Amino acid sequence: MRPSPLFLSLLAVTVAGAVLTLFDGSSAAVTAGTVLFVLGGWAVSLCLHEFGHAVVAYRGGDYAVKAKGYLTLDIRRYTDPVFSIVLPLVLLAFGGIPLPGGAVWINHHALRDKRVESMVSLAGPLSNLVLGVLLALSVILFTPPFGLAAALSYLALLQILAFVLNILPIPGLDGWGAIEPYMSYSARQFGAKARMWAPFVLFAVLIGFPTIGALFFNAAYSVFELIGGNPADAGAGARTFRFWQ
Repeated sequence: MRPSPLFLSLLAVTVAGAVLTLFDGSSAAVTAGTVLFVLGGWAVSLCLHEFGHAVVAYRGGDYAVKAKGYLTLDIRRYTDPVFSIVLPLVLLAFGGIPLPGGAVWINHHALRDKRVESMVSLAGPLSNLVLGVLLALSVILFTPPFGLAAALSYLALLQILAFVLNILPIPGLDGWGAIEPYMSYSARQFGAKARMWAPFVLFAVLIGFPTIGALFFNAAYSVFELIGGNPADAGAGARTFRFWQ
């Protein structure tokens, strides 16, 4: 269960990005720092999200997750090059929607009961919520320079977006997994068939139908402000991150 060197490297990249944002006299340094901080921080949060699923499953009876390396925080154990890295980054860069990028395979038959199954699903998005709260609080408590405050706020907002997205009761997302153990057999069969394509339909709807997309983002921003997040700082961080727009 010791963190992998690769995870520690991602942490180092994130810290390096944070340091670069402190060079307020150089817009290039702040931009590069924001990009590194957000991408590195998002990769770290992906590891923690999937680790949350795995560690709850391990405590709930699925001891195979340890042999699969899920408890090492090694991002290679959670990812597929296209669906976990390339596609999420494209959606994040152009749509501002943080696609859940990783996956851990849980043996649900090994889990003790339905409550544990639900907790395994909820553990991932709850880790995003906790990270979002910590990042937002860091801006409030330590009042960092504007460049770092903007990067911290934007990464905090992404965590809240991921939380709100993941708890939706849609096949393939954690919200569905949380209620699936209590569903009928036919409903679970439908979820199994829709799991691969339902999230992509959701993203197409959020991006293609502005009214529905606005409802989603308004809900996420409400949660973000509720935890003390600063939308103005987050907006500045988003603009710096998407410097080409």
